[in-house]
Amino acid sequence: MTERHFRPHPKPEPRTKSTPERPRPARVTQERAFEIAVQALSWLAADAERLDRFLSLSGLDHEGIRRAAQEPGFLGAVLEHLCADEESLLIFANETDLRPDVISGAREILAGPAEWQSI
Repeated sequence: MTERHFRPHPKPEPRTKSTPERPRPARVTQERAFEIAVQALSWLAADAERLDRFLSLSGLDHEGIRRAAQEPGFLGAVLEHLCADEESLLIFANETDLRPDVISGAREILAGPAEWQSI
């Protein structure tokens, strides 16, 4: 019978440690999420083509957007729309000096986790 040598398992890295490849998720307060959503709505409204695309996908018209903006879920829907289009998300993030994960964190606060959206 051959004898096996004991080789200890290397100690894993702590899960809370942030690394350059995998930064910690951004923490966004509800107040900050509302601010980001208002910025996103202003950004959409500043460009007629972007606004028209948002309106056509949401089924709203220019008057309807004013009424919808008073509804609790509307700003979450604005961020949901923005996060659904990677190109727009990256342009908005660049123009506002926000990281995309901060924007998606704000979306999650206002609209709920992505898993909820598919139900």
